[in-house]
Amino acid sequence: MLWSKRKKVPLASIENAPLIRKFTVLFIVMSLLPFSVFAYIFWQISSQGKVDIGEPELFNILILLAAGSLIGFYGMRKTIWKIAQISRNAKEALIKNIPEAAKVLTGGDNELEQLTQAFQEITRNLENNITRLEESRSTMRYVLSKISVGIASIHNTDAFLELIVEITANALNAKVGVLMILDEAKNELFIKSASGVPERFINTRIPVGEEGPGWVAKYRKPLMIPALHKHSGHDESDIFMPPLLCAPMLFQDKLVGVLAVAGRDAGGSFQEDELLIISNLASQTAVAIENERLNLDAEKTYLETVSALAMAVEARDPYSRGHLDRVSDYAVRLARKLGLDEGLIEDIKDAAELHDVGKIGISDDILKKAGKLTDEEMSIMRKHPVIGESIIKPLRSLSRLCGIIRYHHEFVDGTGYPDKLKGDQIPIGAKVLAVVDSFDAMTTERPYNRRLNFEEAKEELRRCIGTRYDKKVVEAFVSII
Repeated sequence: MLWSKRKKVPLASIENAPLIRKFTVLFIVMSLLPFSVFAYIFWQISSQGKVDIGEPELFNILILLAAGSLIGFYGMRKTIWKIAQISRNAKEALIKNIPEAAKVLTGGDNELEQLTQAFQEITRNLENNITRLEESRSTMRYVLSKISVGIASIHNTDAFLELIVEITANALNAKVGVLMILDEAKNELFIKSASGVPERFINTRIPVGEEGPGWVAKYRKPLMIPALHKHSGHDESDIFMPPLLCAPMLFQDKLVGVLAVAGRDAGGSFQEDELLIISNLASQTAVAIENERLNLDAEKTYLETVSALAMAVEARDPYSRGHLDRVSDYAVRLARKLGLDEGLIEDIKDAAELHDVGKIGISDDILKKAGKLTDEEMSIMRKHPVIGESIIKPLRSLSRLCGIIRYHHEFVDGTGYPDKLKGDQIPIGAKVLAVVDSFDAMTTERPYNRRLNFEEAKEELRRCIGTRYDKKVVEAFVSII
């Protein structure tokens, strides 16, 4: 048993051996017997002076020589046949995967030459693929670096999408870049962001199933259309004129829209690796859009809750009914008198409507107390700006109001609360709110303070210029009341 196992090992090793070893073994098999015969004849001549070989011995020698030749011929033919088969397979596979290779490979009968040509073409194709891969990696690095740099200064989704389209078009050397969103109600795609698109096409809408982007939206598959003419320019009468790349923006099998680029600055068609790049960007953009939608829904719900809290605070104190509306109206009028920009005026208006929302955390015993508050109660009451800031801070769309709400009880001489800011340390919005909030409190009936008329209240504001209130803000306010 052990002997038979040992006999199989060398045979298997020769069968799977390299070509040079096979040829060495076959050469030995073919040459050993003739060499042995000639050596035997030479020995007889040198020892006996003649060759003494009988007919049976000669017949056996011839049989052995023939057997050795046949074995060598069979082994060499089998090896060469394998080489020829490898050559044919390599040639067929190369032509199948790279049709252009048919022009390079000759149709001669020399298998080794064909095999050499095939492997040379495979090597060239591999080198080209490596080059394309490096270009794709460079393109992705470019895209990601540009997005990461730009996204830090972007505060809304529209600007982010504009950045995505512009960078994608530049990275792929495309003349046109378009991001289209699905209008589910009308089953149409509309342009949300665009780069290189003439103004007349901005309101373009495409039914699902029509043109390149519509086809992609219908079948949810990427699409690549090569250039129709090798040297033709991009037709500006059709923003989706080939060469064209389109990729569906999918989020959990839900179609969000389509990302597309068309035309090339250098001419020619897009490549498969570029289709992969735009497909990956489309997928990531879809995630960003859907996350933004979810955030907006959550923020809308939270805003409604905060607004309800502000109304609840006002409802708890019968003496402050209408306070928020009046303060908001005063604040807007004062901000316009000061010449503040519209964005800041809108922030001041929103902050005025929510500035007392932090009082939801103050107990009714303190909030509705008719008499003067104790030092401990006043300390608790003075926490409401901080509580208000903490309530609106999680809401991204209202985070800009945090400073106005937190600091609307700060005084210019540093004696206010919660942070004892002074002068220019206090935001202008908080200074505005401090004046109008105090004015409405002084001119409203309260159980712990006598109601002042407008002239008395304005005089009180003037008296506190430089200590509580900013001079410029007070003068502007008294001029419009």
